[in-house]
Amino acid sequence: MNRDAKIYVAGHRGMVGSAIVRLLTRQGYANIITRASAELDLRNQAAVIAFFTENKPEYVFLAAARVGGIHANNTYPADFMYDNMMIEMNVIRAAFINGVKKLLFLGSSCIYPRLAPQPMSEDCLLTSSLEPTNEAYALAKISGLKYCEYLRRQHNADFISCMPTNLYGPGDNYHLLNSHVLPALLARFHEAKTMRAPSITIWGTGAPYREFLYVDDLADACLFLMRNYSDAGTVNIGTGKELAIKELAGLISHIVGYEGKITFDPSKPDGTPRKLLDVSRMARLGWRYTTELEDGIRKTYEDFRQCR
Repeated sequence: MNRDAKIYVAGHRGMVGSAIVRLLTRQGYANIITRASAELDLRNQAAVIAFFTENKPEYVFLAAARVGGIHANNTYPADFMYDNMMIEMNVIRAAFINGVKKLLFLGSSCIYPRLAPQPMSEDCLLTSSLEPTNEAYALAKISGLKYCEYLRRQHNADFISCMPTNLYGPGDNYHLLNSHVLPALLARFHEAKTMRAPSITIWGTGAPYREFLYVDDLADACLFLMRNYSDAGTVNIGTGKELAIKELAGLISHIVGYEGKITFDPSKPDGTPRKLLDVSRMARLGWRYTTELEDGIRKTYEDFRQCR
């Protein structure tokens, strides 16, 4: 991409989109197009087509999505499916109609089967059943990556997709119920420390394993793919490392400085037992993450405290 190319970052106020904008700005890209949801509702097909027709972006990073943790996904499946399907289809279709040179669609590791072989390779998609608690979101994301794949097959559109692992970092959602596990734990441990609570109870058994990627590393991977990758196959983006939720809780409590007792509530859902991505395809392309988990959590906690 030329430094003066018109680049549209959909979802620029979210954690992922804002990280992409930060990186593009540092790299000298001076023609970045953004719209807040109040200015452009991406669920509105006519509005999206009008926006693309007027602005004619050459490149698109599709990071806009309705996202949330296990509680939000399980409680509002219809909303998650509708909003994400509409956002994806409208943006991808408008980009195709208006001759966008290249589009990167960001999916999620939750698209893979609940009991997929570990680590999960890109080839295990649609080989068995999804995790029920986030099935609606996963189906929407699968539809987006498949639409990109079909536009490439039928019309030779240079539309690519990537599947990030669990993300965290500046700009995350720290809502105690509707956020993902890492930011939710940061918020809960901070609250427990502030209130001097003698103990804290965490959803589930603490046994599931998860992989985490710092959002600025994801932004770097996205720009790398836009510059270096043009293929039909999706690409996993992660660290290739995992830890149990129980270990994550211990690490976060240490960083926050909470010294009370940590207990777990097995009556609450655990979600997928294990979600580790096979990142060998990305490694062969020449990219690797740089931020280790403890360093990334410390940076994220600083962002959390500044948001209070």
